[in-house]
Amino acid sequence: MLNKTIRVRVPGTSANCGPGFDAIGVACTIYNELELTFLEEQGIVIDIEGEGAGNIPRDERNIVVRSIRLILKRARMADKVQGFRIRMKNNIPLSRGLGSSAAAIVAGLKAANTLLDNRFSRRELLQMATDIEGHPDNVAPAIFGGFTVSVVTRGRVECFSLMPRMALKLVVAVPEFPLSTKLARSVLPQEVPLKDAVFNVSRAALLVAALLKGHPRFLRSALSDALHQPYREKLIPGMKDVFRAAHKAGALGASLSGAGPCLMAYALQDEEAVGEAMVKAFAQHGIEAHALQLAIDSHGARILKRH
Repeated sequence: MLNKTIRVRVPGTSANCGPGFDAIGVACTIYNELELTFLEEQGIVIDIEGEGAGNIPRDERNIVVRSIRLILKRARMADKVQGFRIRMKNNIPLSRGLGSSAAAIVAGLKAANTLLDNRFSRRELLQMATDIEGHPDNVAPAIFGGFTVSVVTRGRVECFSLMPRMALKLVVAVPEFPLSTKLARSVLPQEVPLKDAVFNVSRAALLVAALLKGHPRFLRSALSDALHQPYREKLIPGMKDVFRAAHKAGALGASLSGAGPCLMAYALQDEEAVGEAMVKAFAQHGIEAHALQLAIDSHGARILKRH
């Protein structure tokens, strides 16, 4: 266990997926990698390259470190592992709604658990990750891959994952400004009208059914939302116009990715044209952006190398 190294890869994720607020998420083919070594000597060494390299803490505040500390505590190994070395290679943009914090949490838990001879199941890792993150909608797909549907009952997380019966492409417009989850949550009301609750329940059910049955024609309606997107729209200039541009270019539907500001379109084809149209629509509102053409990751967090 000590002085052994493990390398893991964790996908980025998009939460909410339209109407599935804090419940539905999807894993995307953009990845962070983490290399972890448990050391005999005390101290933490953290090397970071890629996204956030100049801003991510390199001490106990680092969310990867917090995740490792938690799993060591749960395994009653906190006294035996004196230190560790962490190397992070980040491709997931920070504070954009693509699950960068969830990927960091899951990477720390997955790597540490492997060095502990996998004493915790993926379901137990999901519970720990949710305890750290506060909700499961990003950490669940990061662990299991595919689309995930999660519920929390008295603090206990339940989740299942599925792959849709259609070859969906995920086109993400990434604006060049961050948006903190705290700010995005602060604009949400504490109570919503009954009609809005019914609107979302019906569309979340329709979304899952359309994915399972492979009926893409339902996605445009199924991705509509009344609980969070109307309130967050003011934080993302041109959001509705970007959605309209995606639809016009051939997307099946579009939604806010997580808390934003990324906007995600779902397509079966023409993903380059969809991405270009979304970027152009952002530019018309003075927002610089770039597009990512992604697919659905079906594996979730996985081990790349042991040595």
